Amino acid sequence: MRIARISTEAGPRHAVDRAGTWAHIVDPFEEPLRYTGGSTPHGEAELLPPVAPAVVLGIGHNLTLNDHPLPLQAWHKSVHTVAGPGAEIVAARNRGTVNAEGELAVVMGKTAAGLTAENALEHVLGYTCVNDVTNVDQGAVDERNFQGKSGVNYTPLGPWIETALPDPEQAGIEVHVNGQATAQSGTFNLPSTVVDCLVYVTSWLTLEPGDVVMTGAPGTAVPVAPGDRVDIVVEGIGTLSSTVS
Repeated sequence: MRIARISTEAGPRHAVDRAGTWAHIVDPFEEPLRYTGGSTPHGEAELLPPVAPAVVLGIGHNLTLNDHPLPLQAWHKSVHTVAGPGAEIVAARNRGTVNAEGELAVVMGKTAAGLTAENALEHVLGYTCVNDVTNVDQGAVDERNFQGKSGVNYTPLGPWIETALPDPEQAGIEVHVNGQATAQSGTFNLPSTVVDCLVYVTSWLTLEPGDVVMTGAPGTAVPVAPGDRVDIVVEGIGTLSSTVS
């Protein structure tokens, strides 16, 4: 099932994809879903970020050459950087190379603390595409990942949430710049699994419905420049498009 968040006259509204229309729902985290009776045709829908998260976490997959003691580490990315499909990424100028990073994002569906490998995915609502835009050279002077990841619209999310992704550990990811495929990989190339990420994060932090965990870029980071169009394609979900200014 695809769940989008769209603009309506009454404000943002979640909706489910049904035969060419977005059928409005009350709350995407309810079971069962309740439909309002309203709908918006696909061609008329303005897609927003599929959730409005209180927390966005990135995952640093530390390799053996890294001197950090943990196999992976999480960091916060400001929710003020979240943007929807078609958003214009405002590249921070004169601050080094700007990379687009295509990743799979996990959208939590239930309160999650102390998850295990056995129950982690039971707490997930679904998955979406994310572009973890980064001024990559700032990493040398800011290990906390604040400076390089705080630009305007530096976290495009979307285009919707897919609740039935067959296997999040085997999702192909491609990055296209101006229509050309510049990176091809997938979650199968992450040093730590998607489940590992959720277990690690919730061993420290309680996640709530709508929170987002970006699972890392498995060789899907590519430099972009003003004027570029960037498409993040995640197998089983769809394509998230943005422009760079």
